[in-house]
Amino acid sequence: MKKNLLSVAVKGAMSLTAAAVLVPSMPAFAQQDATMVEEVVVTGSRIQRDANETSVSPVASVSSADMKATGVVRVEDMINKLPQVAATQTAGMANGSTGTATVDLRGLGSQRTLVLIDGRRMPAGSPLQGGSGADLNQIPAGLVERVEVLTGGSSATYGSDAIAGVVNFIMKDDFEGVRFESQTSAYQHTNDNSKIQDVVKGSGFETADGSVTDGDTNDFSMIMGANLDGGRGNVTGYANYRKIDPVLQSDRDYSSCSLDGAPDGFSCGGSATLPDGFVSDFDGHYYNVSGNQFVNWDGHYYNYGPLNYFQRPDERWTMGVFGHYDINDNVTAYTQLSYADDRTVAQIAPSGNFFATSTINCDNPLLSAQQHDLICSGLSDSESAPYYIGRRNVEGGPRQDDLRHTTFRGVFGLKGDINDTWSYDAYAQYAEVAMQETYLNDMSKTRIGRALNVKTDPDTGKPVCQSVLDGSDPLCKPWNIFQEGGVTQEALDYLILPLYSRGTTEQEIYSGYVTGNLGDYGVKLPTADSGISVVFGMESRREALNFSPDNGYQSGDGAGQGGATKPVAGSLSVREAFTEINAPLISGKPGAEYLGLEMAYRYSDYSTDINTNTYKVGVDWSPIADLKLRASYQSAVRHANIRELFAGQGLNLFDMDEDPCGGANPSATLAECELTGVTAAQYGNISNNPAGQYNYQQGGNPNLTPEQSKTYSAGFVYSPSYVEGLTLSVDYFDIDVTDAIEAVDPNTILSQCMASGQDAVCSKIHRNAGGNLWIGNGYVESLNTNIGYFETAGVDINANYGFDIGAAGSVDLNYIATYLTKWEQQEVPGAEIQDCVGKWDKACGSPTPEYVSTLRANWATPIVGLDVVGSWRYIGAAEDIGSNQADFDAVNYIDLSTSWAATDHVTVRGGVNNVFDKEPPLTSDAGPSIYGNGNTFPGTYDALGRYAFMGVTVDF
Repeated sequence: MKKNLLSVAVKGAMSLTAAAVLVPSMPAFAQQDATMVEEVVVTGSRIQRDANETSVSPVASVSSADMKATGVVRVEDMINKLPQVAATQTAGMANGSTGTATVDLRGLGSQRTLVLIDGRRMPAGSPLQGGSGADLNQIPAGLVERVEVLTGGSSATYGSDAIAGVVNFIMKDDFEGVRFESQTSAYQHTNDNSKIQDVVKGSGFETADGSVTDGDTNDFSMIMGANLDGGRGNVTGYANYRKIDPVLQSDRDYSSCSLDGAPDGFSCGGSATLPDGFVSDFDGHYYNVSGNQFVNWDGHYYNYGPLNYFQRPDERWTMGVFGHYDINDNVTAYTQLSYADDRTVAQIAPSGNFFATSTINCDNPLLSAQQHDLICSGLSDSESAPYYIGRRNVEGGPRQDDLRHTTFRGVFGLKGDINDTWSYDAYAQYAEVAMQETYLNDMSKTRIGRALNVKTDPDTGKPVCQSVLDGSDPLCKPWNIFQEGGVTQEALDYLILPLYSRGTTEQEIYSGYVTGNLGDYGVKLPTADSGISVVFGMESRREALNFSPDNGYQSGDGAGQGGATKPVAGSLSVREAFTEINAPLISGKPGAEYLGLEMAYRYSDYSTDINTNTYKVGVDWSPIADLKLRASYQSAVRHANIRELFAGQGLNLFDMDEDPCGGANPSATLAECELTGVTAAQYGNISNNPAGQYNYQQGGNPNLTPEQSKTYSAGFVYSPSYVEGLTLSVDYFDIDVTDAIEAVDPNTILSQCMASGQDAVCSKIHRNAGGNLWIGNGYVESLNTNIGYFETAGVDINANYGFDIGAAGSVDLNYIATYLTKWEQQEVPGAEIQDCVGKWDKACGSPTPEYVSTLRANWATPIVGLDVVGSWRYIGAAEDIGSNQADFDAVNYIDLSTSWAATDHVTVRGGVNNVFDKEPPLTSDAGPSIYGNGNTFPGTYDALGRYAFMGVTVDF
């Protein structure tokens, strides 16, 4: 069945991965009606304007047809392919996944991207995020009319969180009839990377080989709509079901092990928490268990990669009703009611004793004579040997984080015309996200300690836990990891600790505004044909979050959690007043077919006793009919969200190749290491974590101040009348964020301390008694703070050309690209400014290519109803600024798809993305903290190979 699907899909050919920029003056393509003019509200303003007026800010638009042409059923997969977007939480995340899908404009973070539905805010996607992005899983793709993406500060129009821009989902609200849609899809990849396969096999691990087809996705949706009372209203209802199958990293040869080292010398790395145990005093003695003996460790590691999900399984239901009704000529009532239930599982390698115990009692009867004599030489049986244990719980199975998010959102509003001059829109909105998390197959650190502290029962002569003898824990069962095959089911039942958390986010909004054209009162310039338009509005918004982890989470008892997970509870409210002005200055004059001024202002009063002011000024000038110039300046702010303010403080893990002060030959000097808390005696004797993970303290900060942002943009839209169907837009942007709210990268804290010796930085480094940052209580403090700044700048390019080709039909071409000239950040004031353009790793995080583009061609064939689409996606090179120098070459993808309206009621479509099965670039440093997985970056690159799909739409 899968072979047939792929065969038909490849022959059907197609796919579209980009979107045309919404240039309101854009001429119609060959199959469009160029004479249609209507009043619309373009994202970025609430003032209605003619559809042929250019927005002061560039707005990119993705249509529902575009989404169908790509074959994607996950909205984030489409959005992430836009050049303006950087990937964050996706279905390709396992370790570190929140179970949501978020969008990140300009790479400034999902917390700085505001997501709207029909111009109204979506709620925070999860209490695990607390405002850091809406969950795109809530969006029913089948009901989306188009998606508008405005990049650059929009806080004056929409409020806080819009520093990087706005993603606005425009929904179908006037559907009539019944529509059924179904699509099935799968990935196909040929595992033939001989270089990586040799590395994996040479390490003694298994690797995928040959052709695989997996990751099946099935999506079913129904839309029903009817007009009411002779067209006075409409009710549209929808329901959608989506099921996605998992893909394991073991299913691809390039993710069959966790890579280590540089690309020209890849090896399989892994973890020293081994299935056969790793017993060491970290003072030159390293042992494994063989039979019932301790043998010298041969340097092997545990391959934790294969069991990780490369694509998480997911099951989602969405349903809802959109309706509107004209009560009279002046009042239209409307509502949007939506429900979404999404459940996914993030799976990673088994838990274990991650060196949580530091001693072994010498009278432990589970020790063989050889083991006892080796580690307890010179000690009495009443003493303990100073040995740490790393032991992987392979008997207990992989850890699974079962995440479920259930969302309700309701909007109730009234809108209409007050008179011929003024109109209004007022609504109330309530949304709630309920999260249920069940973490399976972790182990209890407390119980591990008790199950390893084993004595001989004086009554029976059998091994028994000390906690049973003293009565402190009569349920304890000995964990015999000193004998191959010695682990019993009773011990597993005792040790395995399920973890639970529950949480909600709530959003309550009351908003209203009036808009009018003052030209009706004669308020216009004598040089302009139309009057000044204005908007006046007020909004009250309340956000609340409650996150309640169980005692196992809060105490940090979960051995595989990296630290304690603290509860969060808090709320944030704001009252705002806003206004907009659109003032035509000149029209119909030589050298000024149109010149207009656009301004916006918003005042915000927060419950944290903080007041903010944001504003926008823009100019739109058409010296001739064919050319429109635009420029804007926007001052935006972002108030800290609830988790940033109130999250509890606790330890977690960060990725670092090695401690600069660790190992026998540290990369840092003794003087530098002393600044970080290392003593002369410790220098050269501090062990590195083989897994490359170290402790840091994270948490909220109620004293955060709002971020400040300045956005400049300038560009033009050129539609030459002598080339029918051609439109070109080029826009420069510059976004500067100061007092940015972030947790400073612990790597930066270490390097800045060694470089400057400043106590303000060095005091955040807390080494344990042995100088370690990964064993016991060693950690780097990195709480939320107002850091230095981010700044990104570049040029967006969009070209559209539609033309007829006679009897062969017509062609629409679209080219969309972003060229970055700047992406800088300074995490700590006074520190070195990091340039991230065309770079990745360390403080730069995931890849930030200098140039990203998509060229799309849509051919309307002479066969009635048959369209063919081809696209070329280009992702520029990225230099690795880390120690392994895993520089990424530029990547090119070709997509093909086709759509055929077989009858007036049935349309079939199919296609293949990544036609040539291009492998993603590989690295050993793609950790979860920078949205990496499987030795690559699944949200940025096509990580699983070809994607083939087939679908059908049936209208009744």
